[in-house]
Amino acid sequence: MPSTPRNRTVSRLQPFASTIFAEMTALATLHDAVNLGQGFPDTDGPAAMLEVARRAIAEGVNQYPPGPGMPVLRQAIAEDRRIRYGLDSDPDSEVLVTVGATEAISAAILGLVEPGEEVVLIEPYYDSYAASVALAGAVRRTVPLVAAGDGFAVDLDALRGAITAKTKMLIVNSPHNPTGTVFTDHELRAIAELACERDLIVLSDEVYEHLVFDGLAHTPMASLPGMRERTVTVSSAAKTFNVTGWKTGWAIGPRELIDGVRAAKQFMSFVAGAPFQPAVAYALTNEQPWVVELRQSLQGKRDVLGKALTEAGFTVHSGGGTYFLLADIRPLGETDAGDFCRALPERIGVAAVPVDVFADNRDDWKHLVRFAFCKQDHILSEAARRLHLLQGAAHP
Repeated sequence: MPSTPRNRTVSRLQPFASTIFAEMTALATLHDAVNLGQGFPDTDGPAAMLEVARRAIAEGVNQYPPGPGMPVLRQAIAEDRRIRYGLDSDPDSEVLVTVGATEAISAAILGLVEPGEEVVLIEPYYDSYAASVALAGAVRRTVPLVAAGDGFAVDLDALRGAITAKTKMLIVNSPHNPTGTVFTDHELRAIAELACERDLIVLSDEVYEHLVFDGLAHTPMASLPGMRERTVTVSSAAKTFNVTGWKTGWAIGPRELIDGVRAAKQFMSFVAGAPFQPAVAYALTNEQPWVVELRQSLQGKRDVLGKALTEAGFTVHSGGGTYFLLADIRPLGETDAGDFCRALPERIGVAAVPVDVFADNRDDWKHLVRFAFCKQDHILSEAARRLHLLQGAAHP
């Protein structure tokens, strides 16, 4: 008889063998549900940007680009930061093009954190952070966001208490996935002061930097006093220009930090996709008005989904940015978001994800569900219609 297959995955990666996104997408497909689980848009980015990519392919831009990224893209990234934030970066030594923001995050942790050193995450956190810390053989520590009005705030006392002599890096994500929180200037300055005081590297995930609503403004961590020399900023074209499948991201920081990121990145993917790089450079330089329209459109979509969720009986937390809204299931008589989300596709034909999967202290988040609103209007309208059926739908 054949033996039972052994799990040959290394122990530090076994907790990350599958993702909630794959599970919920499979359930959405099975039940023909409106999938508001995974955060990707269902419309294309600027037409002129897409044409630049097509032309690049036709003109033979299909081989390895330079390892750090094409000069035209690195220059466009640096110039964009200078224009919008007044931050100067050397495109040759302080900007690195990566295969999406996820690779930039992993490479920063692998290249800058020694095994056994600690990385502090603010939970709930984007799931790749924990996996990347595990890949590096580092130690993950977490501090929570806490409820503040109808939103969330950083627990600054808990953050200070989590820093030890072994702490090497702090990961900051604003605008924040999964909660949609945009950290306040007070919070960011307090984090910056702590990082300077304790000599920490800060990995600042700013992929949603353009997607802030209600008149709020994004503040880059690197712009705060003392932070330029200790911050690796990560962003990408994915959320800014609706091209999540292009996997074109970047890391920006002082040379001594970017050297470490590059040392890891070059043995992960070596280079990012060639024909997409001139297209993203074009978009950064020419398509800022399109981004403004995108932001306005997403704010309207957020409001549509928020209204539908409220009318369905959820308590909805405010979302100052990103693609996401969090909804509290307890007013519906539910207590376990995981069970709720696994039943929802069959129950009413809508898919979402439980927030507790993004946290170490899962009990604190088991009542919350994340819904994505980055979908076409008719998709959101159908989701709203189905959500209105929720209170009358029997459990399967």
